[in-house]
Amino acid sequence: MAEDSDDRTEAATAKRLSKAREEGNVPRSRELSTFSITMTGVVMLMVLGGRIGQFLQEMMRTTLSFDHTTVLTPDPALLRFRDALVGTLLQMMPMFGALVLVAIFTPLLIGGWNLTFGAVRPKFGKFNPLPGIARMFSASAAAEAFKAVLKSMLIGGVATWVIWNERADILGLATMPLLSGLPKMLDIAFHTFFIVTSAMFLLVAMDVPFQLWHYHKQLRMTKEEVKQEFKEQEGSPQVKSRIRQMQREAARRRMMQEIPSANVIVTNPTHYAVALRYTEGMRAPRLVAKGALKLAERIIDTARDNNVAVMRAPSFARALYFNAELEEEIPARLYAAAAQVLAYVYQLKLYEMNGGLAPAYPEKIEVPADLDPQSKRPQDAAPDALP
Repeated sequence: MAEDSDDRTEAATAKRLSKAREEGNVPRSRELSTFSITMTGVVMLMVLGGRIGQFLQEMMRTTLSFDHTTVLTPDPALLRFRDALVGTLLQMMPMFGALVLVAIFTPLLIGGWNLTFGAVRPKFGKFNPLPGIARMFSASAAAEAFKAVLKSMLIGGVATWVIWNERADILGLATMPLLSGLPKMLDIAFHTFFIVTSAMFLLVAMDVPFQLWHYHKQLRMTKEEVKQEFKEQEGSPQVKSRIRQMQREAARRRMMQEIPSANVIVTNPTHYAVALRYTEGMRAPRLVAKGALKLAERIIDTARDNNVAVMRAPSFARALYFNAELEEEIPARLYAAAAQVLAYVYQLKLYEMNGGLAPAYPEKIEVPADLDPQSKRPQDAAPDALP
């Protein structure tokens, strides 16, 4: 059987446990329920037994008393019977209510509340007798048989021991009057039932841990099942890789669409390329595109096709590539370098529109050395504008 397979060495996952609960498979202990219900009944009889006994005694005295009218007319007898029945039910209602509550809530102690129709759903596979026969010779069946023998020996042994110790009082009941002997007999009976029922707690202390262990043992999984479930939840590596590739392509397309709105492309010249955009009202320039190698070439080509200025500033380009994120403002420590570049681009556009003196290339672009991973100097040589 699956539960006896040596391959099932892995603990059940949260998904496996949730599926088992949906099917109505939760840990339960019959011994715990039996003990709780029995002990509740004994305690309730010990607490309410005197009042119930007095009521029954009075009820029998009044109900079984007949006069000439009652014998000849059936209606009074039926009314007496009805009143006796209703009164008895009212007297027994507290005990019945306690038993019902205990029967409902005791199983929740180890399995919790589980409202599902999976347990009552028809399963035609259960009509096959072979699995049932196999279960008769399984470890679970052997454990249940052992518990039954142990329960019989425990209850029988404790009951015999209690009765033997109370044998003098039991034999003395034969010499006592009925009115005084009946309460004594009930007291002995309740005392015996209480001790025997208390002994069942030993079975509960053994059965509850065993049921929890057996429940989780049944739901154990093989390493392959755990891996397969993980793949189903997380997706196969091929699918995840494809999704990431599609996301990168979509992000790249959006980035390329932003290049025409940039003010300048700063290059390395071909290893890295970044696009800056600054408009009135912005607090600082934003990085709208960046790329390396082939992607850098595509950014430069797209910029030239859309008449976006391209400047060669290796250290500044590397600092932007490694320290600024798309659609975010550049770091504050690069504001001075960005101001130099944007000022030159602005002057270059004025020159192209109005003529006059051509703007001078920035001789130095100040970039903090720690922001440029490839720079050994605090600043680069004079940059050149690419045609």
